[in-house]
Amino acid sequence: MAAQSGGQRTEGRPDGGEPRDESLLTVALAFAANLGIAVAKVVAALITGSASMAAEAAHSIADTFNEVLLLVGLRRSGRPADRRHPLGYGKERYIWTLLVAVAIFGMGALFSFYQGIETLTGHRRAAESGAVVGYAVLAVAFVLEAVSWQQAVRQVRAAAREEDLPLRAYIRRTDEPTSISVLLEDSAALIGLVIAFGGLGLHQLTGSATWDGVGSLLIGVLLTAVALVLGRINLNLLIGSQADPRIVADVRARLGRADEVEWVVDIVTVTFGADRVLVCARLDFRDSLSAAEVERACVRMARELRDAHEEIDEVFLEPVPRDDPELRERVIARYGRTLRPRDSEA
Repeated sequence: MAAQSGGQRTEGRPDGGEPRDESLLTVALAFAANLGIAVAKVVAALITGSASMAAEAAHSIADTFNEVLLLVGLRRSGRPADRRHPLGYGKERYIWTLLVAVAIFGMGALFSFYQGIETLTGHRRAAESGAVVGYAVLAVAFVLEAVSWQQAVRQVRAAAREEDLPLRAYIRRTDEPTSISVLLEDSAALIGLVIAFGGLGLHQLTGSATWDGVGSLLIGVLLTAVALVLGRINLNLLIGSQADPRIVADVRARLGRADEVEWVVDIVTVTFGADRVLVCARLDFRDSLSAAEVERACVRMARELRDAHEEIDEVFLEPVPRDDPELRERVIARYGRTLRPRDSEA
């Protein structure tokens, strides 16, 4: 195998600059907001006895704990490659973010369901006084959550613009789940606050605790949905997803246009960290080339790919015959057809 490996790059960008700093700011701001909100909600839940308020308190405690997990993930995933981990620690970020999804469900959703069921079955009674305290805490929490949410939205939108993708497409394709986690958490927090306000208000207006219990159950459903979305995103990244289809298409086109290459036999791309892509390609070189010419071509093409796409961190190019039956079967099994020479489709 002829191989050309690029130097390890710092998470986010080769120069280790803005994206990681921006993620740290987003997570730190969310942590500070959630910590203050969690304390206020716990006090309000004790005063009002509201199931919805207790569910929101558990929600904020879970979110505060989650920001710690995200900060740990950012720090540990940025470690440089070493002998035991030659591709670095980029994927460790996905493990910590997956734990966030588990915590949202385990600490937030299940507790919300418990509070709601207790209230609906009559085993929990809310205090008749203290509603004003609950409203005040919810209002302040909404303002603080909105500040954190704005920062998360700003970062995600800026990243989507940089990738030239619509926001929803960026969320589906991103290999940087930290800011997405904060965005989903804060969005759920704002919606949960509205639900808690409604449950508390309807309970006060009607005198029926059913509304408070329903509010707690709805918060549990909301947190379950967020946990599932986050879990799905990080599960795909941990399994090893293909790079952005536009990068794949351009890599295939560039390799196919090389004068030394007759056929792009196979190409595999894998995301192994935030903005870090591994490219492996099997190429049928012209038979007239010498071994030294093939080696120089591999070095040149690998360098050109890394220059064209800063996300590409490692490139491995292998000369193979395009008519090998076993290799042909593997390619067809992966793509449904063999690749064509100078093929630019993703």
